[in-house]
Amino acid sequence: MPTIFITGASSGLGKATAKLFAGRGWHVIATMRHPERETELTQLPNVHLLPLDVTDPAQIEATVQRAIALHPVDVVFNNAGYGLIGALEALSDEQITQLVNTNLLGVIRVTKAFLPHLRAKQSCRIISTTSIGGLIAFPLYSIYHATKWAIEGWSESMSFELARHHIGIKTISPGGIATDFTGRSLEVAGHLDAAYADLLQKLMAGQANAQFSPAQAIAEVVYEAATDQKDQLRYQAGPDAVATYAQRLAAGPEAFRQGVAAQFASSEEVS
Repeated sequence: MPTIFITGASSGLGKATAKLFAGRGWHVIATMRHPERETELTQLPNVHLLPLDVTDPAQIEATVQRAIALHPVDVVFNNAGYGLIGALEALSDEQITQLVNTNLLGVIRVTKAFLPHLRAKQSCRIISTTSIGGLIAFPLYSIYHATKWAIEGWSESMSFELARHHIGIKTISPGGIATDFTGRSLEVAGHLDAAYADLLQKLMAGQANAQFSPAQAIAEVVYEAATDQKDQLRYQAGPDAVATYAQRLAAGPEAFRQGVAAQFASSEEVS
């Protein structure tokens, strides 16, 4: 029976992935900051909860060792993360540092902690949730995009290192997911002055009209990435992500960027 280790399993895609893999006969080691608060996953067979804050290097090391002692891990799914929206000058250094620490350094540290085990075992997979925001960009998400684009580049570089040890590395790039991302998983800068207010209004209006995919549908893409035999790094997940990335590839990066800019142009820019 194979085993998957999941970070950020308390809600959304992480929880949906834990349910899907458990339902298909996998051992699931589901991690979250407060496992004592979890009630749903505790009812499922083959699911073991462990505490993990991916910004705590000492806890990462301890939790990885506990996980390996439970079951040999075949798939590491780096999923913990959150969003941050705001003009750069409205963001505090603490907000920027915390996002990078969670979304980027957390992925790198968890992966590094597992590498000796995965190298010894071989035929393993490392999967990380990025976002369509790791392949394209919108205004007011600059630091969020920075973390997600970084994971994409890091994963591509790591693919060359890990191939010789028969370890695959893959990224999942969802579009909108019908979860609480725009609620507790999205932090908004404390103040946005009039210089950026129109951008925020347009961005929020667009998100309000977007068609989001169920978390279960995105979890199916995670399962595909974990079980197929393809030498494939990137998996777009959800019809909106697939369509948007196809548009970028067809138009080319500069023309696509100019199209996004036109969507958010102010009245002064248009005139």
